[in-house]
Amino acid sequence: MTDEAHGFATEQVHGGFQPDAGHGARVPAIHMSSGFLFDDFDQARDRFAGTDDGYTYTRLGNPTNADVERRIALLERGTESILVGSGQAAATIAFLGILQAGDHVVAARSIYEGTKGLLVQNLGRLGIEVDFVADQRDLDEWARQVRPNTKAFFAETIPNPKNDVLDITGVADTAHRAGVPLIVDNTLATPYLVRPFEHGADIVVHSASKFLSGHGAGLGGVVVDGGTFDWSASPERWVHLTSPERSLGGESYVDRYGSRAFIVFARDVVASRIGPTPSPFNSFLLRQGIETLSLRVERHSANALAVASFLEQQPEVTSVDYAGLASSPFHDLAQRYLPRGAGSVFAFTLDGGEAAARTFIDSVQLFSRMTHLGDVRSLILHPATTTHAGKTPQERADQGIDDGLIRLSVGIEDVADLVRDLARGFAALRGSGVGAGGVGAVGAVGAVGLEARVGSDSELASLEHAVPGNHVIAEEL
Repeated sequence: MTDEAHGFATEQVHGGFQPDAGHGARVPAIHMSSGFLFDDFDQARDRFAGTDDGYTYTRLGNPTNADVERRIALLERGTESILVGSGQAAATIAFLGILQAGDHVVAARSIYEGTKGLLVQNLGRLGIEVDFVADQRDLDEWARQVRPNTKAFFAETIPNPKNDVLDITGVADTAHRAGVPLIVDNTLATPYLVRPFEHGADIVVHSASKFLSGHGAGLGGVVVDGGTFDWSASPERWVHLTSPERSLGGESYVDRYGSRAFIVFARDVVASRIGPTPSPFNSFLLRQGIETLSLRVERHSANALAVASFLEQQPEVTSVDYAGLASSPFHDLAQRYLPRGAGSVFAFTLDGGEAAARTFIDSVQLFSRMTHLGDVRSLILHPATTTHAGKTPQERADQGIDDGLIRLSVGIEDVADLVRDLARGFAALRGSGVGAGGVGAVGAVGAVGLEARVGSDSELASLEHAVPGNHVIAEEL
């Protein structure tokens, strides 16, 4: 591509593409090779010395993976990215590229439980401490949590499952006043809905398994550097980046790479040694997904708003946590940061607690009962007995995870079919006598302004949707 500006959809299809000089293939090849040949003795020496940019070993770099790295960095408006095997690997590489024993992190409390466990348990065993901000809108609380050894802020643009949108600029400004970078997990928003770098974030991570890939067919993660944080401003805080390195001929990473110091260290020292390398085939699947990202996320978000609006009308529903609704306390932040839509992962709470949630979840047929997110298929889960089962009742209550709370990841199906499936759940509640409401509370699908046709239950059954019932699903905590 040329240097002229292009639209998002054009960039997601063409961005970072390098023509195949050997065969002219329009789709980049899948390089399923552990290692790469050297032409001669000197080329091997030069590649290990870093003076030849070719590939040596897939753990250190692979052309299929590099193609995806270029595209994601472009879409996020970052300078460079590192593709890894999962979203948890991406968070780990980002943290270990900055932190060491004795350091401290300030993080939003409303984040993925797996990342919370990584910070508390895994990094905690390495001597890294974390404090969580209960109300992420309270910028003063972020500032109060800062210590002399604080080295990073961490938050999610659209947290799971509460959809409580982050004030990116406010938190970034607070982090920068403390002299530390803001790491943002942009998994549930994707760069189509928001680019955190444009609002002050310094490092972005993704679970690429979710919306970027989009089809639930492979795992992946990515770390993206904005290239804007000045690691040389306080050299005593980032000694791993500012101290002389023998491998760099006595230069530091900042001396040699300037604003790229973090991402080069994260790739060459952290990722290459820990080895969370994605399969080139998974990278291929990820690239295929990215090429339709905007089309899918646009539909995801439109469907989610329609579903949330429908849920808000039901008497059994005590709350709908979706920032796209005018009733949400985070609606103003959604309008500011997410004008294209508030994503499609959110929660709603049923009167009647766990019993109501069980009846509802077991009654739907089109929504898949599983723990994934960002799939083209719509998904449903009960956090209190799955993702947050390791929390005490009080801890769940503090996070707003009621026993009647249900998480949805709304897919790209015809939204009328999704609403009809959810209506089946409410009909089951009314038939069982669990929860509030009465017959007729679920309005016609057309009442929420949906465009798709409505078929019969037998037509839905003809899809032969089946979910295994004997597999225990559990996330990290």
